[in-house]
Amino acid sequence: MPQRSVVTLSCHDQPGIVHAVSGAIVTAQGNITESQQYSSPDSGRFFMRIEVEHTSSQEELRAHLRPVTERLGGQCEVDAADRPRRCLILVSTTPHCLHALLSRRRLGTLPIDVPMILSNHPDLANVADFYGLPFEWQPVSPATKPQMEDRIRQLVAEYDIELVVLARYMQILSSELSDELAGRAINIHHSFLPGFKGANPYRQAHARGVKLIGATAHFVTADLDEGPIIAQHVTSVNHNKTVTQLVEIGRDIESVTLAEAVRLFVQHRILLDGLRTVIFD
Repeated sequence: MPQRSVVTLSCHDQPGIVHAVSGAIVTAQGNITESQQYSSPDSGRFFMRIEVEHTSSQEELRAHLRPVTERLGGQCEVDAADRPRRCLILVSTTPHCLHALLSRRRLGTLPIDVPMILSNHPDLANVADFYGLPFEWQPVSPATKPQMEDRIRQLVAEYDIELVVLARYMQILSSELSDELAGRAINIHHSFLPGFKGANPYRQAHARGVKLIGATAHFVTADLDEGPIIAQHVTSVNHNKTVTQLVEIGRDIESVTLAEAVRLFVQHRILLDGLRTVIFD
C-alpha cells in the first residue's frame, strides 16, 4: 500500500530546484499530492514543502533525494505525514493551554505523543490524570532552576523529544537551554508585550483602554519573547469589558494560537528563514 510522506527542503535559490526534486520523487515511485514553495527576496533562499504518496520505502525516497540535496547545497527532511511527534509539555498553574493541546490530541486533530508533562507546581496534576498522562513537578527557585533545566534535558534525551511546548510555563529558560532547544521549543505570550510588562498585564491594559487583545506563539530563543513568530491572533474589545472578561478572552486566544503553532510544527509546515518563519499552511 502507498504511504504518505512530507518532504521539506531549504537551499540557496537557483534554477532547476523544482524540476530536480520532483524528478527524484518520480524516480522513487512517488506521486506529489501537495506542493508549496517560496523564494525569499530578503535572504535569497528557497523553501519547499511537498506531500508525497509512494510505494517505495521511506529510506528509498531519502536515497533518491540525497544527491539532489547535496547538489543544491541544501537541507532536506523526509518524514511520515501522519506520525505523531514527541512533545514535552511544560506548565505552571493555568490549565487553558494544556487543555487546548490535550483535548485536540484526544480528538485526533493534533498528532502529538506526550510522554511527560513537567511543571514547577503541582496544580495541574489532575489535568494530566484526566488525560491519562504522566505528570511530574518540582519547585523552582533561583537556586534550584539549574536542576529543573537538567531534568528537562534528561527528559528530552530519554524520550527523544522533538518539541518542547511552554504551555504557560511561567519560568524563563536560561540562554544555554534556549540555545540547545533552538528551533524545537515553542512559547506563547499575550500581545501586550512589550507595552504592559510584569504582573497583571490585563489590568494594565484595562486601565489604558486597549481595543485589541491577541496572542503570539514563537520559537524560544535567548532573547526573551523575541524568537521567530509562528502564529498570531487578535480580536477587538471595547470599553465595557471588565478585567475578568479581558482575561477570559485572552486565555481563549492563547489556547487557539498555541495549538495552531504546535499543529504547524508537527505537520512540518514551519521553515526558518533567519529570524523569520516561512509557514506553509
